[in-house]
Amino acid sequence: MTDFPKTHELMRRGAEFLGTEHAILCGAMSWVSERNLVAAISNGGGFGVIACGAMTPDLLDAEIAGTKELTDKPFGVNLITMHPDLTDLIAVCGKHKVGHVVLAGGIPPKGSVEAIKGFGAKVIVFAPTIALAKKLFRSGADALVIEGMEAGGHIGPVSTSVLAQEFLPALAEDHLVFVAGGIGRGEAIAGYLEMGAAGVQLGTRFACATESIAHPDFKKAFFRANARDAITSVQVDARLPVIPVRALKNKGTEAFNVKQRDVAGKLDTEELAMGEAQLQIERYWAGALRRAVVDGDVENGSLMAGQSVGMVKQEEPVAEIISGLMAESEAALTKRG
Repeated sequence: MTDFPKTHELMRRGAEFLGTEHAILCGAMSWVSERNLVAAISNGGGFGVIACGAMTPDLLDAEIAGTKELTDKPFGVNLITMHPDLTDLIAVCGKHKVGHVVLAGGIPPKGSVEAIKGFGAKVIVFAPTIALAKKLFRSGADALVIEGMEAGGHIGPVSTSVLAQEFLPALAEDHLVFVAGGIGRGEAIAGYLEMGAAGVQLGTRFACATESIAHPDFKKAFFRANARDAITSVQVDARLPVIPVRALKNKGTEAFNVKQRDVAGKLDTEELAMGEAQLQIERYWAGALRRAVVDGDVENGSLMAGQSVGMVKQEEPVAEIISGLMAESEAALTKRG
């Protein structure tokens, strides 16, 4: 039935929840996690997730429809909780009968979880503390992703290994918990599964897949990089609470510091209100990421990458990446008996 019996047994709850062969999710990477990569991951036995990001409802509508044309397997949609059109985006997911919605970027607004569950979808959330995780489960969340600071993009302050040691013993017996952040090989997957994880989420390993539409120069930057090149952004003004972002060091990282100082100066002169200032910071990242992923400007754009980037050496088809991870996990579990 399966080439990976030990791994599949440990993944069974997660795979049944996702409706997939393997309990491996792809993290939602703006501009990267679009229909081609999402469909390839789902077709390869994993669980693709569309990164809605700053999309309008019409754009998300088209992206879901386009993904459905490429796969008949389950996939999810990642929505940012602070998106001004969140209610309409949820309605688009309902229209397409999306089976799983991931809510990221903050505590879900009142009514959002209920709206998603209202059309029969499962809700996946993020939480930085066990107390908040328990609260979200009580509020209707069906599964949780814990993501460590090794991940690419917006990150928290705690490592994946520490989060796993905190969350899994406390929650994994009664709840579905997926582990993310810095996972690049199957041996790590095996370890987290043994600790009680229902599955794992990877982003960086999939960013340069053959099916990824990322610019060739974006991919080459990943192939050249090692773990130490994936650094976190710096907050230059305490009034601008900037969530750290992990990306490959380039001119764009320094440009972000310049942008922060510029916005802070406009706060000083009252040219900007605080809300608009914070919004400008978020818009910066959206534009910088597009410049790197779509336009291939790897010097000035944002090369968001996790510390596992050093394990990304070449373009590979998604199916080979997934089967390789599963084989590594299975070998590790077999070796341990």
